[in-house]
Amino acid sequence: MQDKLINVARGLEKADLVIKNANIVNVLSEEIHKGDIAIYKGIIAGIGENYIGKKEIDVNGAYICPSFIDGHVHLESSMMLPSEFAKVVLPAGTTTAIADPHEISNVLGLHGISFMREAVKDLPIDVFAMLPSCVPATPFETSGFDLNSYDLSLLIDKPWVLGLAEMMNFPGVLNLDSNVMAKLELAKSKEKRIDGHAPKLSQKDLCAYIASGVKSDHECTTPDEAIEKMRLGMYIMIREGTAAKDLDALIPVLKNCNTRKCIFVTDDRHPSDLPEHINGMVRRSVEAGVDPIKAIQIGSLNTAEYFGLKDRGAIAPGYIADMLILPDLKSFKPQFVIKNGNIVVENGKITCDIPKCENTSVRGSVNVRWIERNDFRIKAKSDIVKTLEVIPNQLITKSIYSKIKIEDGNAVSNIETDTLKICVIERHRATGNIGKGFVKGFNLKSGAIASTVAHDSHNMIVIGTNDYDMYLAAVALIKCQGGKVVVNNGEIISELPLPVAGIMSDKEFDYVVEKSEEVNNAAKSIGCTLEDPFMTMAFLSLPVIPELKVTDKGVFDTNKFDFVDIFENIPAKI
Repeated sequence: MQDKLINVARGLEKADLVIKNANIVNVLSEEIHKGDIAIYKGIIAGIGENYIGKKEIDVNGAYICPSFIDGHVHLESSMMLPSEFAKVVLPAGTTTAIADPHEISNVLGLHGISFMREAVKDLPIDVFAMLPSCVPATPFETSGFDLNSYDLSLLIDKPWVLGLAEMMNFPGVLNLDSNVMAKLELAKSKEKRIDGHAPKLSQKDLCAYIASGVKSDHECTTPDEAIEKMRLGMYIMIREGTAAKDLDALIPVLKNCNTRKCIFVTDDRHPSDLPEHINGMVRRSVEAGVDPIKAIQIGSLNTAEYFGLKDRGAIAPGYIADMLILPDLKSFKPQFVIKNGNIVVENGKITCDIPKCENTSVRGSVNVRWIERNDFRIKAKSDIVKTLEVIPNQLITKSIYSKIKIEDGNAVSNIETDTLKICVIERHRATGNIGKGFVKGFNLKSGAIASTVAHDSHNMIVIGTNDYDMYLAAVALIKCQGGKVVVNNGEIISELPLPVAGIMSDKEFDYVVEKSEEVNNAAKSIGCTLEDPFMTMAFLSLPVIPELKVTDKGVFDTNKFDFVDIFENIPAKI
């Protein structure tokens, strides 16, 4: 093949495909120039004039840029199998994804990683993996599995593994936890990347975290935070997910700083937010004043170079022919998507086969000790409690004090103050653990909502106005082996089953979108005012993000990095 490729590059032999009269967006030289692109066996052979191909496409001055790469994504958060994910993002121009199978690993361990690898290996998008670094994220919750450095060593040498995924346990790094350090050393010994996850970490502690080998972060929510981390050598993964939306806040970084240290990522997105993918982040950046070439570079070359993917991310000889044909540099809706030299999308329609995941069966993952309505009771010590307050469109919560009601000696939800009971039920090992607290920001007026999608350990999370509806919601999830449910006045009014590990559907995109919209609308019908209540709820059990969260073991304060009694240190009045 090498000899043929050289001959095609020299114009001595015909290319498989020649794209004629293109305006090439060159992310290497940061310019746009005219030329033909000759492709042989899926590789770009040459760029220039007068190439001859067995097949030729005259694009008449349309723009051609490298296709997009998602630098950090949890495929499971789409609630769909990877084949359905590919169907949605490929027309948007994403042909490579760097996936962290963290969610399914928390449920199924190494089997979950193997399941996802089998599900992606024959897709028309390339999916590389970063091995989950924190399963569980902390010792303050119960996950289905505990993956140590030995477990990860079984996979670290696989060619589809690029490194160690987001090291959320930054306190473990700073305090030289032996398990954490062993994982870092494993990745460094193989010269593979280590991604970070360190919201608000700053100054000397940030220096220590970076010195450990961590080279990126996707938790920046302000320009100052991003700039500090960039100054210290980090790549800034600019995230635009469903719950966490940081692009607008970080536009000043893209306009005023070195964009070569920036990467676009989606992290966690629900299916309805997938049809516009990395291309949407590029479009919005350009609309906000970012140079189009730099915006494309952020979505392609920067990501490829960070992860050591030397064969993609640009249009140049020797690179994989992963390209987009764009009618303009405004909408960023590809007219054609080319993967490995083949047209896989034309005018938004997929033109290649996308094989379905044949084996979608995994063991039942909702294993809950028998529960009763009384299990949801909280004995009252005061009518004021320490409460999680939701911040819309952010993963961060506030720790506040709020007023509840007391009935028969028990603390119950107070609809008037929007202080609702929240419970996290362990669902992997039937331990009987139930963490109980209160949350503000959902505004439910009746009923309850519940889900087995609850980062990162994916225990069962329930929020409600009364114990009975919360109990019924939990039972409904057990019966359908995971999913999302809305209950009102003793009746299930909406349900989305997610039987694959309790976090993914085995149905098609349209079904998942329809049911997702249905459960969200059902939650809004009982008063919820959040744009996406289930996505917001899914992060209330993640004890690595400030300030207050609930796990199956109790209410956790990230500032103290310990569990707290919601009735302790209560002010006299609020």
